[in-house]
Amino acid sequence: MDGELVSTKNNTMDILKQLETYRLIPVIAIDKADDAGPLAEALVAGGLPVAEVTFRTAAAEASIKTMSKRGDLVLGAGTVLNVDTVKKAVDAGATYIVSPGFNPKVVSYCVQNKIPITPGVATPTEIEFALDHGLSVVKFFPAEAIGGLKTLKAVAAPYSMMRFVPTGGITDKNVGEYLAFKPVIACGGSWMVAKELLSAGNWAEVTRLTKDAVSAAKSAKK
Repeated sequence: MDGELVSTKNNTMDILKQLETYRLIPVIAIDKADDAGPLAEALVAGGLPVAEVTFRTAAAEASIKTMSKRGDLVLGAGTVLNVDTVKKAVDAGATYIVSPGFNPKVVSYCVQNKIPITPGVATPTEIEFALDHGLSVVKFFPAEAIGGLKTLKAVAAPYSMMRFVPTGGITDKNVGEYLAFKPVIACGGSWMVAKELLSAGNWAEVTRLTKDAVSAAKSAKK
């Protein structure tokens, strides 16, 4: 990208609206780029055309390129730790960015270039950083490790203008409780795309778990 300004096809509100519609974000650590195609197909077959491919593996960029060619996924890049990775992710076809923490350089770059971003926050101070950058949705991470829904409710209480995507320790057992909390627009989780399923190429099980997750999300009442 060589320092040029970047943009996505969809604006921030469009992306956030889609995430709020589906309510679930499969958080994917993919080791083999060749698995990206069948994995995307399995998610779509399960009724969830959403994917956050994390830059925790060397296959992330190539996997995003493969998935983006479909044209029917809400496709994000996760574990984005610096501006260079933002550029790689967007060039590969990612339409939104997710970071584990609040990196001012990354957030500022995304905001300036109209790239949707949900940075990770765990404290009121970080929420206020996000507000100062004009953000209205943040990732609450690592959700379960820092006290779960009880902590989120306490942290969110003074910030009625902020909405959240809890991630970290979210499972089929607790996702409904999180989604029932009004400030939560969606939850990130990996149980339907667990590494052992991907390494085994068990796409039928990915689809089955995804269908179950979609059903659980739909039944969760605000």
